[in-house]
Amino acid sequence: MTNRRDFLTTIGLAATGITLAPLSACSQDAPRIPSGPEDKPLGAIADVTPLAAALLTRPIPSSGQALPVIGAGTSGSYEVPLASTEFDALKEVVRVFFEGGGSVIDTSPNYSNAEDVVGALLADGGWRDRCFIATKLAADSRDALEAQWADSLRRLRTDRVELLQVHNLRNLGEALPYARELQQAGKTKYIGITHYLERGHADTARIMRDEKPDFVQINYSVNAPQAARTIFPLAQELGIAVIVNRAFDDGKLFAAVRDKPLPGWADDVEVTSWAQMFLKFVVSHPAVTVVIPATGRPDRQADNLKGGTGPLLSQAQQDELVALFG
Repeated sequence: MTNRRDFLTTIGLAATGITLAPLSACSQDAPRIPSGPEDKPLGAIADVTPLAAALLTRPIPSSGQALPVIGAGTSGSYEVPLASTEFDALKEVVRVFFEGGGSVIDTSPNYSNAEDVVGALLADGGWRDRCFIATKLAADSRDALEAQWADSLRRLRTDRVELLQVHNLRNLGEALPYARELQQAGKTKYIGITHYLERGHADTARIMRDEKPDFVQINYSVNAPQAARTIFPLAQELGIAVIVNRAFDDGKLFAAVRDKPLPGWADDVEVTSWAQMFLKFVVSHPAVTVVIPATGRPDRQADNLKGGTGPLLSQAQQDELVALFG
């Protein structure tokens, strides 16, 4: 199998409906200690090759704001001590992410100390203005929601977030109205709802129809493609942006492809690793706005970004992958 550090140096133009961004929900791996000083130029960091092309972007339907299609999740990989070699590795991960054109970082107060880590990384690197922060509400009373929100702002070291989501539809009757209040107060630009399992799709679809949030976050992968039949068409109909979690099925997909070669047509779509293939499968659906794989390794962060460049998969190629992993 192709090594995830191998990258092409030229990238094709984007498919219809996607533009190019200027270059500037579950953990995928364990963090790795950087191999060199933090002040090295990007290309020298941990032997990471700079991205050779711009990330594809898609617009948020409610505003038209363009987002790079590859974001970053924080579950697992960002749940590390602040004073640790893992945290030092994450400094390089976010540098690769932002310099490679990324912007969306998705987190939650439920991910132990991930919000603290995100806040520290953005502050230490001066990345806040380039970051589209998405966090969540996950509490069971109005008082608890208010306290949790205040704590999230403190931990993230900010006075606002770009997206505030109701985590797994929890306490929706109180959490969604509170999110709308915060949106009206200018504390968040967008509001959304999330789920991570197929059994939540029916409720998610119902709430999308009733409440019409700006965003919906849902699971979708080559071995769990159900959202393409239910959530995605509805999002397109209602003008709701889609964030995809669990694109690697919590890492299980990598075990499934160990020593398995990429499809023969991988070169045609400029894919050189299975991670790129799994991510390109996701963003090839026109309803998807951004996918949020998590990693604590700079080389894998760079590889993930490659999944958002170059030609997208045809419907036949997407169907072949679903059949292969079904």
